[in-house]
Amino acid sequence: MNYNTKYVVRLTEEERSELQGLVRRGKVAAAKRTRAQVLLKADAGLEGSGSTDEQVAQALEVSTRSVNRVRRTYVEEGLLAAIERQPRREQPRHKLDGAAEAHLVAMACSPPPAGQARWTLRLLSDKLVELEIVESISRECVRQTLKKTRSSRG
Repeated sequence: MNYNTKYVVRLTEEERSELQGLVRRGKVAAAKRTRAQVLLKADAGLEGSGSTDEQVAQALEVSTRSVNRVRRTYVEEGLLAAIERQPRREQPRHKLDGAAEAHLVAMACSPPPAGQARWTLRLLSDKLVELEIVESISRECVRQTLKKTRSSRG
């Protein structure tokens, strides 16, 4: 698939010389060097005919999707964003802190409510909400917490 029509790379002289210097430099991260090479090969220049994604991908032995991603980032966010590593996404916060986890484990180890043969994930999650330990919690979160604590041999 060729994405050239949407994201056309037109490097300025300064950008081109900066990328060429980066490619020539000895100590540069491989991924950064590859992204710089992608931009140099994809550059449409003044005449307006840069290499296709397939040509760039084949020449640099990367996927066409990678070429398109670098093109898109360059067009939408600029040179620096296109060649630098993307920051890691923030990990989701845990719903249960240590005290809440202890409460959950204690509940799971206690006798089940009247009329129930055993604690289910649904009963445990509903009870945590009822006791106002958490505002809301999924059964999956309860499951993972119990799995983590039950497999602990400490």
